[in-house]
Amino acid sequence: MKRRVLWLPVLALTATILMLTYGARKPETPQATLETVQAEARNGGYRLITTAELWSWFQSKAINLLIVDTRQDWEYRTGHIMGAVNFPMEPTWLSRWRKKGALAQLLGADKNRTIVFY
Repeated sequence: MKRRVLWLPVLALTATILMLTYGARKPETPQATLETVQAEARNGGYRLITTAELWSWFQSKAINLLIVDTRQDWEYRTGHIMGAVNFPMEPTWLSRWRKKGALAQLLGADKNRTIVFY
């Protein structure tokens, strides 16, 4: 009888250790290549632009331009494109899903606005 009673705490302790170990592991982020970025942009309906094109838009007052810096707050504070707004977001589907409402509020109702994320 004592053997059966001891297995339950050992099993619970083992399961707890395994869950903590699994939860504390660093997720593997695949190395982004130009090809994977281009494929992701195409699949998501996005357009990649060059820095020269962004500079041209930035200088033009005819374009309704919103620049969104998706880096963390501390990265934004160390330097950002003039006029950019900070919207920290991890590049994962979960982060995009969780911040969907806040992002929609930031972007506003203007569907003709040119938006640049970096």
